[in-house]
Amino acid sequence: MALINTALCSFGMSGWVFHGPFIDVHPDFNLYAVFERTKNLAKENYSNIKTFRSLEELLKDDVIDLVIVNTPNITHYEYTKKCLEAGKHVVVEKPFTVTSTEAKELVALAERQNVKLSVFHNRRWDSDFKTVKKVIEQGVLGNIVEAEFHYDRFDPELSYKIHKETPTEGVGSLYDLGSHIIDQALQLFGMPNSVFATLDSFRDNSEVGDYFDVKLYYHSHYVSLKSSYFVREPLPAYCIHGTKGSFVKSKADIQETELQKNLKPHSNNWGIEPESEGGILHILKDGEFKKSFVNTEQGNYMTYYDGISDAIRNNKPLPVTAKEATDVIIIIEAAMKSNKEKRVVDL
Repeated sequence: MALINTALCSFGMSGWVFHGPFIDVHPDFNLYAVFERTKNLAKENYSNIKTFRSLEELLKDDVIDLVIVNTPNITHYEYTKKCLEAGKHVVVEKPFTVTSTEAKELVALAERQNVKLSVFHNRRWDSDFKTVKKVIEQGVLGNIVEAEFHYDRFDPELSYKIHKETPTEGVGSLYDLGSHIIDQALQLFGMPNSVFATLDSFRDNSEVGDYFDVKLYYHSHYVSLKSSYFVREPLPAYCIHGTKGSFVKSKADIQETELQKNLKPHSNNWGIEPESEGGILHILKDGEFKKSFVNTEQGNYMTYYDGISDAIRNNKPLPVTAKEATDVIIIIEAAMKSNKEKRVVDL
């Protein structure tokens, strides 16, 4: 069967770390082309790659089957629309779009064009999240009462990437980091009934958000999603509390770190956390409280591209649908509205 000829829309960190390595080693894909206006960074890593100087030029190449839109957030709608209109399958970096209106338009366009459209919510295949998901699905916590997710860091300096610090639509930690844990929460619990949020910025001279505290209200439980750039001592990334006990897990997926070391994601040991990062399960079982360590599941972003291949070649369900990614944007919009109006926003 012919390889899926794939093009990247840029070769910054996203192309170098999160997409290029997986497409390159996956047996179903051919890393065929890249769009770089002036540089030739991709060629330094992939000597056979074809470089285009404009998106329009790239889209005229009939050999290209799939385009990865991994450019700044504000461009996702425009670039994805052009790719879909050209009849290409598309993977869009998260966040899908800046607004849910844009997202819904792209979903409808992909359906009309009869092409595949997915969003790279890769954190579903983090080792830590996979472990949390498994524990919840096992039912050992009983009925979930409360969950708290953190995506924190200690990074008081402004980014050298100008587009990340320019106060335009789609910038700030709620879009960049929030989209990850919002998607994870929706995967576990579905869409909430309402949202309440506090958004802020604490870095010197910052004009974009670097703090969020988003509350998702469900009929039977609550979910808190938090992020700050001023957390020097890491908190547990996941705290899940149920009627039978609790599960606590650190954020310890190693894939991004390994990729930044230029390690290739094709070994059997890929994505395995240190044993010391196992989660803590403390539950009522057989009339007694029992505390134990839970071994971490293996992380693997390659699973996403396995799913993309199966969707394109065999018309199987996408690993992440554009509709699911649209729901993430709906939550982000509700959080921004809540913060602005200082009230709970019903969905």
